[in-house]
Amino acid sequence: MGKSKNRTMNIPIFIPHLGCPNECVFCNQRHISGEQEEQREEQMLRNKIEAYLDTGIQKSDIEIAFFGGSFTGIERNIQSFYLDIATEYVNKHNLKGIRMSTRPDYISTDILEFLSPYPISAIELGVQSLEQEVLDLSKRNHRVQDVYNAIDLIRKYKIELGLQVMLGLPGDTAETFEATMEKVIQIQPKTLRIYPTLVIQNTELEALYKRGDYEPIPLEEAVLQVANILPQIIQANIKVIRIGLQANEELNTNAFVAGPYHPAFGELVMDQCVFNEMKTLLEIHKETIQKLDCQIILCGNQASIQRLIGHKKKNKEKIVDYLKDKMDKNLEYKVNPDIQAGEIRLFDRNHTLIYSIKGIGF
Repeated sequence: MGKSKNRTMNIPIFIPHLGCPNECVFCNQRHISGEQEEQREEQMLRNKIEAYLDTGIQKSDIEIAFFGGSFTGIERNIQSFYLDIATEYVNKHNLKGIRMSTRPDYISTDILEFLSPYPISAIELGVQSLEQEVLDLSKRNHRVQDVYNAIDLIRKYKIELGLQVMLGLPGDTAETFEATMEKVIQIQPKTLRIYPTLVIQNTELEALYKRGDYEPIPLEEAVLQVANILPQIIQANIKVIRIGLQANEELNTNAFVAGPYHPAFGELVMDQCVFNEMKTLLEIHKETIQKLDCQIILCGNQASIQRLIGHKKKNKEKIVDYLKDKMDKNLEYKVNPDIQAGEIRLFDRNHTLIYSIKGIGF
């Protein structure tokens, strides 16, 4: 998942639980983000925006983003409070616009008409799942069709569409998560966030977990599920802007109880994608490799080799074990700065090129 030179930066304004009377089993926004409603205070809001504006990033690539609660469900006067200040900065500094997250059932023609005078650049829908049973067990209290209705309206108003999905919800399986992601690919949102379900203090999910009625998805399984679908998402030109929750900004780790949390969850997923790809390519060239009575050398630039080594060298260990077990070959990694990013060259011990793989990495 390469980094774009024109990557949009969000100025995140968290508005925990404002505008959302619903109590999803997994949600306690005050504990998830660690933010409190006092952030509505104007000077605090302005200070946060101005701090981000001093980072030197090109202003036209910056969005002021309201996350945490269901923004469009907030009382109109409070929405106006936030939107008026954000619009002032968007206009003054020529920012990209205002991004917000909300529930699918909090989008309507009336809501979008209210938003239309403001420079809204994107709306992210907290879809979580597109399987009705999973939504019901998670007490989302809306229908799958509400998602599609909201999508149609957002596109009618020519606002960029983002989706947020979760895996490991009550009733969710590898199959239902895959089915949701296949539907997401068909929808073709501009952006996507993928979050594993975590058990947070003072939620119904915590009570279910402690009673033994809910079992969090293991970390390794969560990584595999996302890695198995991520290449298809990227091939569909959907920009994945977040995989996993970020500590402190999105998750108060003091309130974390159980589940597949890892501070580098996204890195683990991308490492797994590269391992899956490398394993497939090694299988394709298995006969050629087995004929070589020598050590195998994987050579690439620093970024490519680092991805093949992986977080805490886990990828390297898996690839070494795989080659040793399946092909009885030893492996060595070498960095060559002249090799372009995403390319790996496989040499024998005499540095004779066996083959070149391009497009490695995410």
